[in-house]
Amino acid sequence: MLVKTESRRHACLWLVGPSAMFATIIAIPSRCNAVAFSTRRRSIRPRCGGSVTGGFQVSEQLLPLPSRVASFYSTGFVSATAEIDSPSLVTSVRLVTDAVSLLSTANFAASRLGLDPTLNRFHAPIVNHERYSFNGWPPNHTFPMDKFDRTAHALTTTCKATHPNSSNLPRPLVRTPEHFFRPLDVPDVPRRWLAAPTGPIDSDFLDRFLSAGLSEEERRIIGFREQTSRPELIERTVLEVSGTVLACQLAAEHGIASNVAGGTHHAHSSGGAGYTILNDLAVAANFITDEVLNGGTVRGVRTALVIDCDVHQGDGTAKFGDLGDGRLATLSLHCASNYPQDKAKSTYDVGLPDGMKDDEYMEVLEESVNRAFDEVQPGFVLYDAGVDVFAGDKLGRLKLTEEGIRRRDRWVLERCVSEGLPVVAVVGGGYDKDIDALARRHAIVHEECAFVWRKYNLWEQ
Repeated sequence: MLVKTESRRHACLWLVGPSAMFATIIAIPSRCNAVAFSTRRRSIRPRCGGSVTGGFQVSEQLLPLPSRVASFYSTGFVSATAEIDSPSLVTSVRLVTDAVSLLSTANFAASRLGLDPTLNRFHAPIVNHERYSFNGWPPNHTFPMDKFDRTAHALTTTCKATHPNSSNLPRPLVRTPEHFFRPLDVPDVPRRWLAAPTGPIDSDFLDRFLSAGLSEEERRIIGFREQTSRPELIERTVLEVSGTVLACQLAAEHGIASNVAGGTHHAHSSGGAGYTILNDLAVAANFITDEVLNGGTVRGVRTALVIDCDVHQGDGTAKFGDLGDGRLATLSLHCASNYPQDKAKSTYDVGLPDGMKDDEYMEVLEESVNRAFDEVQPGFVLYDAGVDVFAGDKLGRLKLTEEGIRRRDRWVLERCVSEGLPVVAVVGGGYDKDIDALARRHAIVHEECAFVWRKYNLWEQ
């Protein structure tokens, strides 16, 4: 697949194959003006005839994968060490010219584009990958691994006709799964997004996790124990991080976007905890505030603000601090008595009493967010819309109703958009034996993104 990035000196086409351990970059000097990209129309127009000349290529190591994960993907990729005039690269340039449908992914780190947002008047861009969930998860495990698949299913089926007591939608929010934006598959995810020194995650921890080499104690703290080494879990962990990054690129372009997964806020730079392993919020914040890292796909963001409304404190995100130079601020609204017992120090911590209900919650939320906006002056918001604040959640201790969750989500999202701040919503925590009911609860934030999308005609922006 192809991903395009730009810098002041070069426009780059990243040609990465399904199982490649390296990415080939065709770097075209900007003065050549060989290819013009249209962000809105998602198309390319060659401006100089013949083959591209004067280019050069570099390689970037991708994520090392256990053989069991790598075997999920077929072979066939262009060598990162090929000469510019080699047959393989000539073939790749020909593919660049011919595969217009693939090149339409050019400003986004996507393996497949969803419904064009400029033509979509019903919902904001939504990111999903069919392998966020996987088969064979222990049926009695506390963590509901199937919820991601069921949430995607709810988004493509729930409407007034199917759920008259809980939906007013005239038709399902998403007409077909092909309308979801699909993030990069694991072999195509650039290692530098995640691993230090360019990414926020300790490289040793990352490599041991990816190679199924975490200790028994590390797996216990994460909570998945022996499941932690499963290739399916390793894959979906990276996929949801990739999904939040893609959602950030979409929000930077269109104002708002959401991910059907994400919100892994207990994971810190050198370890996981509380059913989270790699912190997508920290990776995304680092990505959107570093224009070299993001290739200019997100510009002008000095500070990202995480608004974390999961019932548990976002202690892992807090431990990333400000990413060293004021690029990250964190607001955590959580039940004070709930996990984790030892709280970290966020930029803003708001501990809530057990049993808090809708109206009291909204009062504290509005005051806290308004203060953070005034003091931080963020350029981008990452919103963790955990539904474990629900009165019936088995790991929550608050008493919000589903209507209260909807009020919360709508207020946060509209507050951001009304300020001109790009916002990405991730699903966060939620625990219920009735997975379909939980999935419909998680669908609320995507429905509220759609409400704000329509209210502000964001497809026109």
